[in-house]
Amino acid sequence: QVQLVESGGGLVQAGGSLRLSCAASGSIFSINAMYWYRQAPGNERELVAAITSGGSTNYADSVKGRFTISRDNAKNTVYLQMNSLKPEDTAVYYCSVNADRVGIGRYLYWGQGTQVTVSS
Repeated sequence: QVQLVESGGGLVQAGGSLRLSCAASGSIFSINAMYWYRQAPGNERELVAAITSGGSTNYADSVKGRFTISRDNAKNTVYLQMNSLKPEDTAVYYCSVNADRVGIGRYLYWGQGTQVTVSS
């Protein structure tokens, strides 16, 4: 089993900052890419940011320059630093990891989601 535990969501005023964390645990052999997605009510889930095992990053246009994804490989943890938050950033944020498990293979695993609410 692989468990992803997210933390750091909450309520913040527009212009504020939040830092999300997502720690992976379980029978993991290695973690490849790590992702943050978000889903607002009535909208499809969208990719916010991604980071490869080598540290290369990619961002949705809507968050470029405001959000930063990073990872701590020793802790199997991915972070999302969110600055200059806007009301339109309000959503449930999900982390996802592409992980290898011995005898199982490579799969994509998801966290339970954490609510981020930005008030105007």
